[in-house]
Amino acid sequence: MGTGLLFLGTYACKQEKKKETPEVEEQAEIVSSPELFFKLSLAQWSINKMIREGGVDPYTFAEKAKALGFNGLEYVSGLYYPELEAAGFSEEAMKNFVDKSNAEAEKHGMENVLIMIDRQGNLAAADTSERNAAVENHYKWVDAAQAMGCHSIRVNLNGSTEQEEWTNASVDGLKKLATYAQSKNINVIVENHGGFSSNGALLANVMTKVAMDNCGTLPDFGNFCMEWAEWPECNDWYDRYKGTTELMPFAKAVSAKSHDFDENGNEINTDYVKMLEIVKNAGYTGYIGVEYEGTEIGEEQGIIATRDLLVKVGQQMS
Repeated sequence: MGTGLLFLGTYACKQEKKKETPEVEEQAEIVSSPELFFKLSLAQWSINKMIREGGVDPYTFAEKAKALGFNGLEYVSGLYYPELEAAGFSEEAMKNFVDKSNAEAEKHGMENVLIMIDRQGNLAAADTSERNAAVENHYKWVDAAQAMGCHSIRVNLNGSTEQEEWTNASVDGLKKLATYAQSKNINVIVENHGGFSSNGALLANVMTKVAMDNCGTLPDFGNFCMEWAEWPECNDWYDRYKGTTELMPFAKAVSAKSHDFDENGNEINTDYVKMLEIVKNAGYTGYIGVEYEGTEIGEEQGIIATRDLLVKVGQQMS
């Protein structure tokens, strides 16, 4: 990718606060509470149905996140693929994505945190040429993240189905991509996202072998299924609390996955008190991204329920 994406330099999404409705001001005040040991961002995947099935413009992400009281934005690359793929991911198309996203973030006083990258090739492919092609496919997203002022791109470690081979390929792919990202001051972070990557010990081992300051993890509270049966049934769950504990020493972002809630507002699959204790004990004070993925309630209601649960538990720990 050329230098066309880099003219914006490091982008800071700061401006004077515009007058908001009392409700929005109240939400922002709660989420920005100094009592919390973390900051709250919204993962764009939380509104993926609105975008993919409801025809909502993905560029309204900043506006929606602000209205829900969030401070940070976690973009999902795939939600922009209809326009980007049609243009062959041209430099012009990528610049348009960057410019429009920056303009919206600035307009609503939001901070661009990271971009989640999917379907850009297998960084853990056994074949060297395939792996190298995947690394190069991610370069344009490193450039975009830099131009947007994000601190990281989130990647996946798909490819080899043999454990030792996967480990070696993952280390190689990540080192090559992180080396490119290093000069752009961007982190390359890996989410536990299925297969071997959902084994906390294996992914932590990869991080230890890569041993680069700008390569780390994005622990997701719920993505610890190593082998799916038929969604949402899992054949092989890795212990989520053990896995999060193993990944937190390398964490540069955290994802609060949620699906369903009980009558008291607690997530029924994950003990958020236990999870936030793990996160806090690791000394983490960055953004925690709300990623609602349930079906029982609507996306906005699920986002609010997850946000409120994090705030409630976080305030209890202050």
